[in-house]
Amino acid sequence: MSAHPSHPPSTGRALLALGLLLPVSAFAAGSLPSVGGIPLDFILFALTLLGVALFHNATLYVALVGLVTISAYKVLITGFKTGAGVAGLVGHLGHEWVTIANLFCLLTGFALLARHFEKSHVPVILPKYLPDDWKGGFLMLVMVFVLSSFLDNIAAALIGGAMAHQLFKARVHIGYLAAIVAASNAGGAGSVVGDTTTTMMWIDGVSPLNVVHAYVAAAVALVISAYFGAKQQHAYSPIIKHAHAHTKVDKARIGIVALILVFAIITNIVINVKFSALADHFPFIGVAVWAAILLSIPVRRPDWEVLPENFKGTVFLLSLVTCASMMPVEQLPPASALAA
Repeated sequence: MSAHPSHPPSTGRALLALGLLLPVSAFAAGSLPSVGGIPLDFILFALTLLGVALFHNATLYVALVGLVTISAYKVLITGFKTGAGVAGLVGHLGHEWVTIANLFCLLTGFALLARHFEKSHVPVILPKYLPDDWKGGFLMLVMVFVLSSFLDNIAAALIGGAMAHQLFKARVHIGYLAAIVAASNAGGAGSVVGDTTTTMMWIDGVSPLNVVHAYVAAAVALVISAYFGAKQQHAYSPIIKHAHAHTKVDKARIGIVALILVFAIITNIVINVKFSALADHFPFIGVAVWAAILLSIPVRRPDWEVLPENFKGTVFLLSLVTCASMMPVEQLPPASALAA
C-alpha cells in the first residue's frame, strides 16, 4: 500500500484539475455543489478511491492529491462544520488530530509488533503440526485468519505468505495467494485490533462486542476461499510436512507481542470507562502501544528498519482517513439495504 514512483502521475494532476474545476462550475451556476443529488465532496472522494484502484503503483501520490483537492474544495466552496475557509480547516484538523495521531502510532507500532511475531519463529514452526494433505493448507489459512484478528491485515498476509513459502518450498499457486489475502482481510472484520476501520470505531468508544457479529459472514468467506485455495494448492504443490522441525520459538518476542496488545487493550478500556472525557484530547492508545515497544527494547531490539517503508503506507491510509473525515455524512440517505 505504498508508492514508489518519484513524481506524481499525470492522473494525479488530472484528479487535481477535475477537483478544482467541478466545484467552480457548480458554484458559478448558482446551484448546490452536487451532481445528480450527490454532494461533490463524495464524488471527489470516489475519484480518489478510483485513482487508488486504477493506479496502484502510485497510491500514495493519488491519496495525497485527493486530500489536497478535497481540502481546497472545502476551504474555497463549502466550508467545514467548524467554520469556513482556512480557519475551518484548522478547526477540523484540531478536532480530528487525536484520531489521526492514534492511528499513526497504532499503524507504525503494529508494524514492529508484526516483525516481533515473525521473528519469534511461530510462523515457521506451526507448519510441522499441520496435516500433509489439502487440509494442511486449509488450516494454514485459518491461522492467517486468526493472526489477522490481532494484527493488521497486511501484516497477517505477509506472514501468511512467508509461511506458505516455507510450507510449499516456494511453489505457491496464485489461487492460494488470493486465499491468503482473503483470509487476512476476513480475520480483522470482527476484531477492533485487526483492522483500521474497526480500530477507529473502537477508539471512538464503540464496544468491541458491537463488531464481533461480523465474524459470521467472515467465517463463511474464509471456509469457501480456504477450501478451494487449499485444494488448488495441494494439486499444484503438496505440503512439506517436516519443514523446520527443529526450530525453537523465541518466547521473549511472543511476550513482547502480548505486552503491546495488553497495553493497547487495557488503556482503551480504562480511558473509555473511567476517563472518556479525556479521550478526545490525547492519543492515549497510540502512546500506550509505543510505551510498550520502548519498554521492551532491553529484551529484544525492534526492527526499526521496517518503519521507513511502513511510513509511506501509514501516510497513505491517514490521507484517506482525513479525506473521509471531511465528508458531509449528515447528507447521506438513511441506512438501508439499498444504500449499502
